[in-house]
Amino acid sequence: MTLKKTKWLFIIGILFFMLLLAMYIHLTSGAFTMTTPEVFKTLLRIDSTEQFDLVIFDFRLPRIITAALVGMGLAMAGVVLQGITKNALADPGIIGINAGAGCAIVIFMFFFHVELIDVEINSLIKILIVPIFGFAGGAIAAAIILIISYKHGRMDMQRLILTGIAINTGFSAVTLFWSLKMDEGDYQAAAIWMNGSIYNSNWYFVSAMMPWLIILGIYIYRKAYLLDYFQLEEETITSLGISIEKEKIKLMLASVGLVSACVSVSGSIGFIGLMAPHIARQLVGIHHRYMMPVSLFIGAVLLVFSDYVAKTVFSPVELSVGIVVSLVGIPYFLYLLVKSKG
Repeated sequence: MTLKKTKWLFIIGILFFMLLLAMYIHLTSGAFTMTTPEVFKTLLRIDSTEQFDLVIFDFRLPRIITAALVGMGLAMAGVVLQGITKNALADPGIIGINAGAGCAIVIFMFFFHVELIDVEINSLIKILIVPIFGFAGGAIAAAIILIISYKHGRMDMQRLILTGIAINTGFSAVTLFWSLKMDEGDYQAAAIWMNGSIYNSNWYFVSAMMPWLIILGIYIYRKAYLLDYFQLEEETITSLGISIEKEKIKLMLASVGLVSACVSVSGSIGFIGLMAPHIARQLVGIHHRYMMPVSLFIGAVLLVFSDYVAKTVFSPVELSVGIVVSLVGIPYFLYLLVKSKG
């Protein structure tokens, strides 16, 4: 085993331990505190009680798993977008994909009266449909970005980032317009969801996300070698027989699908797709087959821990997890911006 692979496995092991630790702290903390023996007895079905079952399996565990999956999905989408654009500042939230998906979902909520923070069992079919609407919105945003960013038959990365920022602003305005047309109850639900919230997650949310994350995640990882090639000059890539623009569009659509699945259950959470790939790149380098799994674990750790902070710091009041992530992400974005200029 090479030294590089040994280091990679060591880092994966450390991040896996950090994720388990974050999940354990999240699981045992809150208004209803639980000891370690009580948690393990409940998980292993040893002398479990109805009260502990309710707290762990109905409230905390779905929320923790949702946070981990959303963190992984946004991190992988960030890896793809940064690889395609060759820009470390690219992020699904910054270039408008989050906003496009969120806008479509808010319109869906308006017409079908689906409250994603207060889901009943009979809403399962609607929940499973929500990511499809999110994908449509995200795909429209991506299509507009691609059309405008193409120059002389090639994707102009500078145009792509600037267009994405404009699209983000435009879709956010449309989202606000539709949310203001809702009645008071629906508007409050939509406002909480739009800020990024997973506090009322349940197993239906997990079920809605999983097919998208598994299928698209496998597809993207199998195409990870292309992201390495995209870092080369385009003439060099073309000489290898790779259809650059076609592969970029396929990978971008896959990342839109990931973002849509995440946004459908968590609302718009930014900066995970920015921070996780950048940190992973610093740890293991630019080889995407090594960097992508590291980025996934970092994204999961960041979001699970951020949700724990959102739940406990101002208890009994809870912050939206999107706000907590932004408190870390905005300074980190400014740091990267200054560093890239330097």
